[in-house]
Amino acid sequence: MKLPVPTVLAAVLLSAAFTASHAQSEGTLAKVKATKTITIGNRDTSLPFSYKVGDGKDPIGFTNDICLKIVDAVKQKLGMDDIAVRYTTLTSTNRIPLIQNGTADLDCATTTNTLARAEQVDFAPSHFVATITVATRKDSGIRSLADLGNKTVATVAGSTSIQLLRNYRRNENVEVREISGKDPSEAFLLMSSGRADAYVLDDVQLASMIATSGQADAFVMLKESLREEPYGIMFRKNDPEFKALVDETVTGLMTSGEIARIYSRWFTSPVPPMGVNLGFPMTDAVKAIYAQPNNKGI
Repeated sequence: MKLPVPTVLAAVLLSAAFTASHAQSEGTLAKVKATKTITIGNRDTSLPFSYKVGDGKDPIGFTNDICLKIVDAVKQKLGMDDIAVRYTTLTSTNRIPLIQNGTADLDCATTTNTLARAEQVDFAPSHFVATITVATRKDSGIRSLADLGNKTVATVAGSTSIQLLRNYRRNENVEVREISGKDPSEAFLLMSSGRADAYVLDDVQLASMIATSGQADAFVMLKESLREEPYGIMFRKNDPEFKALVDETVTGLMTSGEIARIYSRWFTSPVPPMGVNLGFPMTDAVKAIYAQPNNKGI
C-alpha cells in the first residue's frame, strides 16, 4: 500500500528526530558498541585529504588515515575487533548538522576549526594548517589580490573562503563577483573553464587540483594569502569520553612522529589515481602544530 505523502514525510522527520535524540542521549562509544559500527564523514574530491578513486570504493586520504587510527583506538577501548567502518559523504553545508544528529561520528576531511563552529561541535587537535590564497589561469592577467577588482571569483559553498573574500572586498573596497561550486572540484571547473577568473581556497587543495588537472602549466597560485587556517576532525560536543580518546590518539600520532610518515604518504609521494606527487612538504605552521598539538580555533 502506498502511503500518503504527509505520512511518509512525518515518518522521515520522526526517524531523523529519533536519530538526533539517540545520538545526544548516549556517548559515541556506547553508540558504536551497540551498533558495532562507526560512521566516518568523507568527501568525494578533497584530494589528498578525503577522496574517492572509483565508484563503490571507500574514500582514501590523509585525514581518512588519521580517522582510521581513531577507529583502531575505539576498537581497543571497547575490546571489539568487529566494528564496521561506514562512510557517508558530507558537504561544506551539511557537515555540522549531520555530525550533531549522529549521522556521522567523525568528520574526516578539510574542515577549518573556527570559534563559531566550536560552539556547535568539538574538534580534535589540528592535523593541518592551510593558507587561503588564489589560483587563476596564467592568461587571466591576475598577479595579485588587487587584480581581483571587477573579476568573477569562484568559492566553495559553505567554506570559510567566502567570508574571507567578502572581508577583503569590504576592507579594500574592491568589487568582486562571486560564484560558488558545491565542492572543490566543481569550483575548480568554474575557474579552469573560464566561467570564473580566479578561485579562492586553501593552498594545498588548489595545488592538488592543479597537479591533477592534466594542464598544470596553465595555472598559477598567488603568493599573497588571506589567512592561515587549521584543519580539525569534527565530532559531537558534550561527549568527554570520546573526546579524550580522539585527543589522545591524534596527539599520540604527533608526539610519536608517526604523523610524519602519514604526511609523507600523501604530500610528498605519488598518490592515486594518477600517481602525481604533490610535492608539498610540511610548512613551518604544520611543523608547529605537530610539535605542540592543540585544537585552537580562529
